Amino acid sequence: MADELDAFRECWKHELKSQKQEEQRLVSSASTSRSIPGQSGHGDSKNRYFEDLKNPKKEQSEACSSSKSYSCTEDERRVGGGGGRDAEAESEDQPEYVSIARSLLDGRTSPLLDRIEEERSRRKRQYHNMTNVCRASLQQQQQPPQRKVKKDQELVEQLIQDLNEVNDIPFFDIELPYELALKIFQHLNCTELGRCAQVSRAWRVLAEDSVLWFRMCVGEGYHQDAGVADSPCWKSTLRDCRNSAKTVRSNWKNRVGSISQLQFELGKVLCDVSSCDGFVLAGYTSGDVRLWDTLHWDSTASYLKANSLSANTNPRPHVTHVQVNSAVAAAAYEDGCVDLWSTETGGEPIHHFQIPGRIRALSLSRDSPVLGSAAGSDVRLDGADDRGYWRTICQVQIPKTVESLVLVPGREQRRPLAALAAGEAVYLLDPLEEEPRTLHSVYGHPVTCLDASDSHVAFGVKRAGWAMHDGGNKIHVYSVETGKPTVCVGNSPGDFTCIDLRDSPVHLLVCGNKDRRVRVFDLRAGSSVASLYAHHLGVTSVQADDWKIVSGGEEGLVCVWEMRMGAKLWEMHNRHPVRHVRFNTSTLVTANVPDDKSPRGACITDDDLTAHRRHRGVICHYDFSEDASSQDHILPICRSDYTESYGYNYNIGLTVPYDRLPGSHPSH
Repeated sequence: MADELDAFRECWKHELKSQKQEEQRLVSSASTSRSIPGQSGHGDSKNRYFEDLKNPKKEQSEACSSSKSYSCTEDERRVGGGGGRDAEAESEDQPEYVSIARSLLDGRTSPLLDRIEEERSRRKRQYHNMTNVCRASLQQQQQPPQRKVKKDQELVEQLIQDLNEVNDIPFFDIELPYELALKIFQHLNCTELGRCAQVSRAWRVLAEDSVLWFRMCVGEGYHQDAGVADSPCWKSTLRDCRNSAKTVRSNWKNRVGSISQLQFELGKVLCDVSSCDGFVLAGYTSGDVRLWDTLHWDSTASYLKANSLSANTNPRPHVTHVQVNSAVAAAAYEDGCVDLWSTETGGEPIHHFQIPGRIRALSLSRDSPVLGSAAGSDVRLDGADDRGYWRTICQVQIPKTVESLVLVPGREQRRPLAALAAGEAVYLLDPLEEEPRTLHSVYGHPVTCLDASDSHVAFGVKRAGWAMHDGGNKIHVYSVETGKPTVCVGNSPGDFTCIDLRDSPVHLLVCGNKDRRVRVFDLRAGSSVASLYAHHLGVTSVQADDWKIVSGGEEGLVCVWEMRMGAKLWEMHNRHPVRHVRFNTSTLVTANVPDDKSPRGACITDDDLTAHRRHRGVICHYDFSEDASSQDHILPICRSDYTESYGYNYNIGLTVPYDRLPGSHPSH
């Protein structure tokens, strides 16, 4: 460090010495230029030397005048071209620390501060210029009263100031267009936008832009069909949606909301139930089909009329399968007839066909008007064209009896695909291909359950006899596009009875087993995420989302689980096995369907309500979005005072916090 300092001092002395020599050279040249032409320079300088010795004051005055002339010539040289180039070359030859030291000795500051000062002065000039132009244009117009003119000028100045702030967003020492700054801010989350809004007023305007909050709201799953202009403040809308979702989640965990039992008339046993987008469809042994719209409880449930062939048959055939989506409802009967209705109009069927034999599988696509049906080994796909007319897309025959049929979702603009399970084989049916494509077929390994998502097909395989040493029952997952297996999970001694792949979170699969367990598998790692001992008998239906699992069992128990902790939140029990479980964000629909459609010892036409209720089945609709603080929205099971005839069907242990028995209050 000392060596560097000594070197710096020597270099600095050398620079000062060279500068003095240059000044002396310039002074001598200037004095030479002032001399009379024709005289000898040597003699003149000699005479001046002796004169200077005699008159030292004169020497000092001439030195001062020469320094002044030197400064003048230096200024002229800076303005001129040649001298400036020499000075620049000289400054370029100097070391960097010399220039920095010289600038500090001259009183100058950092170049960055000069740049910031120049930027500020430029903005002030721009603002004053625009203000002067607007003032001049206003003065040229007709002059209203003085007070109004002053007010208009203030408004115009405020408008110009706001426009400057909006159009030029200051990012430290540069300016960006509003659209480019908005493009940068759209990569921030809610917390980061809140922090940026506290930087300045301009940043606050940018951070609270409606486009940013609209994209964030849609990205989190709220208001998918809305536009930017549908809400005056998307920031408040997102906050309300989050608060509502938080309340609904708390209601789910604590079983707070309303419950409704979709009752039906005397003498009709429940056969099958389907629900989708607020619609609930049920079929009965009497041949009747009923549709409920749970979003509009004020409208009565519509009775869907059967086709003339089934309606004139005595006795009417039972309903074997029902399916519903947001636009179409379908039902299949024991005689092989299939009817389709519109959910908007109801009434008469819009399409009808009949397949020889009993229909064993019926599937309706949720997002497109396509219906698949299977009777024996015959498979048929029907769809609606652009004008709404239904026609047969394809009709094929499988070598074995079809036991289950699932339509691949997410194919609105493409041709429909169907996954079929027949014995030990699984097929993929494409209308453009002549024969169904075989995905899986192993002798002695029957398929027990089937489900499909937009990209994969999953099915459970039973290992029996000699194949039990292979590790037990498995679930195979195949790709829809390639037809190749992607993963094989599960190692259970019991048969897999139900699979939920379509509604499960991404890369997760939820299934139920006869060993009374609900399992969650990670398809990426091929490992088990959770295994829940759920029911006393086998699991019959299951569905999951990102944080909870809802399962139904053979004993009639509906259980709600938290997936991360593996803890049971609550359960509800009804008679008969749970054959249908379907939920969305705030509602849950469950159906307990009897296995025996013609119970022995019970007269269907009898007036004994107790006997009839034991054998008919029940459909329950839970709504967890209701306000828990209102007495009208407390579960009916918690509002029963045991005086009604139907109160015996409730679990009395749940009514303790809300009971209204006479004599239970100290005032009585």
